[in-house]
Amino acid sequence: MSSGHYKEYDPEPGLEGCNGREASERDGLLSGSQPIINADHIDDGRHLTVGNGASTPRYPLKHLFASFAGGIAACLAVQLSVFGPGCYSFQQRTGSSGTGTDKVDVYAPPWVGSTTVHNYPPPSPTNDFPELFPTDVGYPGGTPTGAEPAIIATAPSQPLQTGAAQLVAPAYDSLPDSPSKPTIPSERPFNLFRSWGNLSPWYSVPRGAFGIEEGAEPPAECEIKGVHVLHRHGARYPTAWANYGGPASLARRLHESAKEWDATGRLTFLNDWTYKLGEEGGVIHFHFCIDNLTNAAEHLRRKFLTPFGRQQLYDLGVAMRLKYGFLLEDFTAQNKLPVFRTESQDRMHASAVNFALGFFGWPLDGKYEQVITIEASGFNNTLAPYDTCPNAGTHNRSDRSLTYVKKWAGIYLERAQKRLQADLKPAESGQGFNLEIEDIYRMQQMCAYETVALGYSKFCELFTEEEWEGFNYAMDLTYWYDSAFGSPVARVQGVGYVQELISRLTHTPIETYNSSTNATLHADDRTWPLDDVLYVDATHEVVVLNILTALNLTTLTASGPLPADHVPANRSFRVADLAPFATNVQFQLLSCSASESSLQSDPSHIRIVVNDGPVPLTGVRGCPPSSSGLCPLPTFIEAQKATIQEVDWVWGCSGDWELPKGNAWETLGGWYPEKN
Repeated sequence: MSSGHYKEYDPEPGLEGCNGREASERDGLLSGSQPIINADHIDDGRHLTVGNGASTPRYPLKHLFASFAGGIAACLAVQLSVFGPGCYSFQQRTGSSGTGTDKVDVYAPPWVGSTTVHNYPPPSPTNDFPELFPTDVGYPGGTPTGAEPAIIATAPSQPLQTGAAQLVAPAYDSLPDSPSKPTIPSERPFNLFRSWGNLSPWYSVPRGAFGIEEGAEPPAECEIKGVHVLHRHGARYPTAWANYGGPASLARRLHESAKEWDATGRLTFLNDWTYKLGEEGGVIHFHFCIDNLTNAAEHLRRKFLTPFGRQQLYDLGVAMRLKYGFLLEDFTAQNKLPVFRTESQDRMHASAVNFALGFFGWPLDGKYEQVITIEASGFNNTLAPYDTCPNAGTHNRSDRSLTYVKKWAGIYLERAQKRLQADLKPAESGQGFNLEIEDIYRMQQMCAYETVALGYSKFCELFTEEEWEGFNYAMDLTYWYDSAFGSPVARVQGVGYVQELISRLTHTPIETYNSSTNATLHADDRTWPLDDVLYVDATHEVVVLNILTALNLTTLTASGPLPADHVPANRSFRVADLAPFATNVQFQLLSCSASESSLQSDPSHIRIVVNDGPVPLTGVRGCPPSSSGLCPLPTFIEAQKATIQEVDWVWGCSGDWELPKGNAWETLGGWYPEKN
């Protein structure tokens, strides 16, 4: 085992000496002050005098050698007890001459694929003295402030989110070569970070991505009067469950068969690779004392934001303050604070707080109110509607994508499977490791998750640009059929948020609670204000797609149901554009004095901007074509009210309906089957 590749970390501060055991041992072995080596007392090589001004015992070399040998024996005994005799497998080999020779088998070390967990912060740090480290000591100096920013209205162009400066991608020329005759349309310049579907970091979509050749800035004749922001949480560690794939499953398979294979070529790094993404991939290497395993289990259960995920939401908050900061003047005039919403999951709460830190700056006290709704079974919550929609968790209703993704993965990953299998060879006495298509898919997932969690991943180097485009499309299939326009439970889950949007736009309370809306929250004007000019809600990517579906943004369905055997040219639905990590939807409320809709007596308009790209609203009943994506607000409201009336929450979420597998049944509007 090479210590250069794998090492045990020192115990966390505050964890050294569980129950005082290690601390007492150290006190018995080490003197209280720095030892001094006295060169004048080094004798013939058998003794070394170490002193600190007082006499110290001498240790003969035979004692040192005996201690060293005892340490080796203890180490071997511990390894044997943990890993078993396979760790020291010496087998009789017969060479070409027929002479028996003792030879060490070559295979991956036993820790390969195990889960590495670093538990920070320590539960009881030894230097925790809050009275010595106050967060506020007074003397703040002058704190003058200026005018609020308003670049959405004042700048000739808008800043764009173009990349992820904290993350590292492999050099594209180091990737395997794509086939000479590509089979997947290449309609945009290749960008690895934009090829991971919902696992991509958010970016400003190209102009025209949704059919409108404009950016987030409103038309010149329009003035922004308010904005409702809906955003997803930032980059997180993977969840335990996956419909298809799942990086932890790959780690577990590699770990359980480590003695069977040896990785070569591009896969050489697997020989000392461990799983560092939080969910159990095999045996867990906990780098702390056994007394804190409960804390470790909690760490594994909760889905934290990655450091990059925290940065994403902070940056998003800054970006929104620069665009819409001027709207805060209205709150000052009314002597009230904005009320933002999130829900109780750790990553959701943390995303909301990081957004607020970017938007308001530290400290947050006295600057806004944060509503935290409960995400748990039985609690009505429009930001997590699946918790009260049974069909959203029913097999063959909520997971239509599985057959599509399996079929497509078998097509676009066929060459990758053969190429990578050749680099994963059998150990000298092993059976080898059979890389299934799903394992190859897991490696692509591993690339995305490791990159947003650790900053870089060797798995990213394994695939061609075309194979990455294939992965991106596999993600489109997943979310089209499970959460968006092709899902029979998409619209019914998104309608609760549409009810909330209409309540805010019309400044009227919700009167009928027949979906995921929450009477406790919505009946109180302190938690559900109706006259604000700025709202911010945090949710999940699946809910964002549910909502876009319920809003009837049907231009996103222009290329029709997604096939499983090829990537359609110029497809209108790309989940990387619509629901990446930290995706954001801006519902801009505008007053347009002279526009394409100038015949309307009411100058109020609405515009929906997704990741800085306006989306056409022509799918919304009555909204006229607009080169800027505008729709008269009264028209939009009436159309959404009609949608609310058409959705049957009870039938969609609790009805006993069935669907045939595959494409024998389709929907382009996220509708459930009609009642017989």
